[in-house]
Parts: sequence; C-alpha cells; structure tokens
Amino acid sequence: MPLHPNPQFRRPHLLDLTGPWGFAYDDADVGADQGWPDDPARFDRTIQVPFPPESKASGIHDTSEHPVVWYRRTFRLGDVGGWEPGTRLLLRFGAVDYEARVWVNGLPVGRHEGGHASFALDVTEALRGDGEQVIVVRAEDQPRDLTQPRGKQFWEPEPRRIWYHRTTGIWQPVWLEAVNRTHIEELRWTPDLDRGVLGLQVRLNRDPDAPLRLRLRLSLRGDLLADDTYLVGRREIRRDVGLEPVVLNIGRRKLLWAPKHPNLVDAELILETADGTALDEVHSYVGLRSVQATDGLFLLNGVPSYLRLVLSQGYWPESHLAAPSEDAIRREVESIKALGFNGVRNHQKVEDPRFLYECDRQGLFVWSEMASAYAYTEHAVERFTREWLEVLRRDYNHPSIVTWVPFNESWGLPNLPGNPAHRAFVEGIYGLTRALDPTRPVIGNDGWEHVVADIWGIHDYALEGSVLRERYGTAEAVQRALTGRPQHHRIQVGGDVPRAGQPIVLSEFGGISFHAEPGRPWFGYGSVADADGLLAKYEELVTAVLDSPGIAGFCYTQLTDTEQEANGLLDAARTPKVDPERIAAVTRRASKAIPGDLVAAAQEAGIVTAFGSAAGG
Repeated sequence: MPLHPNPQFRRPHLLDLTGPWGFAYDDADVGADQGWPDDPARFDRTIQVPFPPESKASGIHDTSEHPVVWYRRTFRLGDVGGWEPGTRLLLRFGAVDYEARVWVNGLPVGRHEGGHASFALDVTEALRGDGEQVIVVRAEDQPRDLTQPRGKQFWEPEPRRIWYHRTTGIWQPVWLEAVNRTHIEELRWTPDLDRGVLGLQVRLNRDPDAPLRLRLRLSLRGDLLADDTYLVGRREIRRDVGLEPVVLNIGRRKLLWAPKHPNLVDAELILETADGTALDEVHSYVGLRSVQATDGLFLLNGVPSYLRLVLSQGYWPESHLAAPSEDAIRREVESIKALGFNGVRNHQKVEDPRFLYECDRQGLFVWSEMASAYAYTEHAVERFTREWLEVLRRDYNHPSIVTWVPFNESWGLPNLPGNPAHRAFVEGIYGLTRALDPTRPVIGNDGWEHVVADIWGIHDYALEGSVLRERYGTAEAVQRALTGRPQHHRIQVGGDVPRAGQPIVLSEFGGISFHAEPGRPWFGYGSVADADGLLAKYEELVTAVLDSPGIAGFCYTQLTDTEQEANGLLDAARTPKVDPERIAAVTRRASKAIPGDLVAAAQEAGIVTAFGSAAGG
C-alpha cells in the first residue's frame, strides 16, 4: 500500500495526482496575461510530477535557467473517494519551489510562497459540474533571487564547490481530499511525561454551527490505551489524555519512543454530530518522549543520550531534492542506522514528511534545519519567518525531531556579530520558535557566532585527530575553542553570551573525500586514496571526538556525495564506500562525555541508553 503523503495526518481517501502532467516553460512570463490557464495547447510537453524539470526523473532534464514554469492536469470528481454534493474539495501540495499560483477550471483558487512548506487550497467554488476538472499551476523560482530561502541550490547556471543544481516547481506529492464543510484542520500532540498526560490540540476549519463530539482512540500494537469523547463547541479545543495508568501497566520502555525502541501510538479521531453522524475521520500517531538540553547533556526521556548524527542533504542525482521513490526514502533511513548513527542532521532542506515518518518509525533523531537565504533584507526576513512558521506547524508532531535549527553558519547574516538587526533576527526567530514549541531545543545559528542557543554547535574540519584532541580533549580546551577561532576565523561564542548549561556538539566535522570522479571538479576538506584510508581517517577523527569529556555529541559530514562534494560515506548512488559494519563499529564506540555513574544508574533503572556499551537507546 502506498505511503500517505503526510503520514502524520491521514484521511481514509485521497486522489493521488502524482504522475504525468502537461508542462510548459514561460521564459517571457506572459502566461498569466495570455490566458494559459484556459489554453491546453500551451502545455506541449509532459513532466512526471513530483520531480523537478531540472532532473532526469522528470522526463524534462533541463538544468538551464527557466524562472517560470507551468503545469496542467485533469481529474474527475468521481475518482475522489468520499466526494458527494455538499462536501468540500481540498487540493494539497507537499512543496512547490518557490512561489505557486493555482487555477481550477480557469478560476484562480490561491497562491503560496515558500519552497519547503506544504499548503492546501479549498477549490470547491471553482468546480464545474461532475465532469472533467482542470488544475493549472504556475511556479516561479527566480534562480538569482538570493533573498528567498534556497538552501544549497546554486544561483548560477552550473554548480560549484558545495552547491548543487536547482529544484524548481513541484517537488513533493500533490493530492485531493474530499472533506465536510466542517472538518479537522490541524492536530497537535504534546507529551508531558512528568505529568503523565498527552496534550491534544485540535483545530477545526471553522466554528461549528452546533456542538459536535470528537472521539479519540489511542492504541499500541493493537492494545487500546484510550477511548475518550470530548464536546466540541468552538473551533479549537485542548484536552489532556491521562497516561499514568498506561505507563504503570505497560512499562516505560514498551511505551516511550527512543531510537532503540521507537514505539508509536496509533491515533484515530472522528468528528461527529450529536446524533453520531461522522463528519471527519483523521488517522495519526504519537511518539511519547521528552527531550532536553541541560547541564552539558542531551536528555531523552530524562536520560543522558550521546548524539551520533550524520549530515544529510537529501539530494539525489536523478531527482534532486525530490526523493526518487518511497522505497528510496525507507532505504535512506536504513542506511543511516546501518552505519551506526542514532540521528541525522537534515542540512539546508526541510525534509519530506515521509522521510520524517521513516525516522519516527525506525527510530532516528532528527535535527531539522531550514534552508537559508543568502542576502539580508527586510523582505528576506519576512519570507524566512513566514515559511519557518509553516514548517514548525507542519512538523511539530514528529517525535524524531529533537532539535530545530533555523540558521546555519550565518548564511544570509553576513555581519551577525556587528549588526544589531542581524542579531535581533536570530534572537527573534529563536524566541518565536521556543514560544511555539517549548518542548525542543533550538539552535539559533549552528556552527558559527552563537547569539542564542540551547545547544552550542561547533563546525571544525580539522584533518587530524590530534588537532581535535588538542581543541576538545578537556573541558578547559572546549571552553577555549568556544571563545577562540578554531575554524574559518569565526568566533564561536562571544563574551557577552553566557554559558547556561548548553551541551556542546561538534555538529560538522570530517568531510573526507574518496572516489572523486577523475576529470571532474570536486570538493572536500581532505582526501584519502582508498577505502582503508577512509576507514582509518574516520576512526581517527571520530575516536578523538568520542574521547572528549566536554562534547555531548557529533555530526559527521556527510552521508552521501552530492554533485561536486565527494565526501560522503556513501556515493551519490547510495553505494557504501566502506563496509557499513566497520563504520558502525567506530560510530557506536563508548564516549567519555556521559559520566559512568549516570550510565550505571540508567541501566539499573532498566532504561536502555544511547551511550556507552548500550549505545542507541
């Protein structure tokens, strides 16, 4: 059975619109004025959605600059499950890069700006009888506009160094859903393990005309955990679902989410009238866990956990930012775990919800990072803030996400230490993120020039283990590294930023290249000659970090090669360069960062930990 485009928010029926669409370039940007939404003759090519036109998988494979592209697709209402007169029709997009305008049957139905966020449009008023319906999408992605959050999509025709080809237009699934006039619009889960409750927040699309009922059923591996009914008299309700008896009966390890035991509680919500008529049905899931960064440690469910992350850019040779298939997504997470990592830092890309689902299901920590802009203007601030809020709203429920990273290495913030506006922007986004989600750590600006953060991430591409030991081998050395300039002549933490127990994570290091293609430009921070050399260097660097008592985790650069970057543990086709078991043996070694008495106490309490000899919990 195909995976739902948004596994965290599933209705029983949908009409999948991926596959062939009509397609056209509009380099002169005349389509809207010349009536292209009503002119099928303009769409003289076929593209495979959701693959961007720059990619081979799309069937177009044109990497040259085309800022405006158009799509056309037809469907019949009878093919939409649950459709009947009086219902509403939602058209959903996983992501369109960068600005989308949408018409149905020649009528404008909405627009959206932001290349990594999902959006939905109610297209009911534009429907025409029960015959064939026409969807037209105009996508605009200006390649040289450096104020739009673009991540590592290069703004010049041919990518260089660490940048790769662009992803224009539709690059995640598109689908239709039939819903009642009153339906569930948003769902939020907030586990509170200290109080033994699961917070539930449900938001409808409108205030109900009369009081409704919401039925909630929670189950774990077929066992019913809760069956509650709540009165719904207004658009938004909040309730606490008691879990303490469930915890006592089942046991924490069998109930809580962690990489070693990624338990997911299935959730079914039915919105119904007073007489029991169902108006909406949504299926979701919950991972019960808590995360905290304090006293120099990262805590999962109250237990110190050492972070063993790998940097992943989620870029594919044949499909660019779009995943080539659901199987490819699943295998990507499996590959990360096979290399011994317990987490992934999604770099300069907000990942597909299906990838996040696999991290939830298979048990993998995620640092979720926003795509950066490269210029600072008031317009860039507005664009970034609007899209980041949409990302937070969509991905809040994923238990695998344990850290938010809005900014990386001061990209788009060229004078962060000296410009008060730049600092205020980082401080404001940090504060806004914490206000909307106080349950997760937030890193204001990962890697360089920390203004405010719950975890201090350091990027250091030293090529010798001895250098890493000198910089991070003791707590005093770590403190010197934080206030010094170990990399890129950038100070990590200024004297006016107090240390308040933030864990220190070496959130980029390594970057060793091997298998660089002869005759092609390539990028890496150091190189080795063969697989044995790569393994030896990986062991040298990782062991040096694991031996540091002042480091609470690491993120190795990187998982796969991408375009010119030939520094992956896997090549771009996802073939391992070194036996994964040999890499995993190094990755999983014990760390000195977690005191032995804490390990012993956790094991005595029956809690599987993510450090030391019981790695991965």
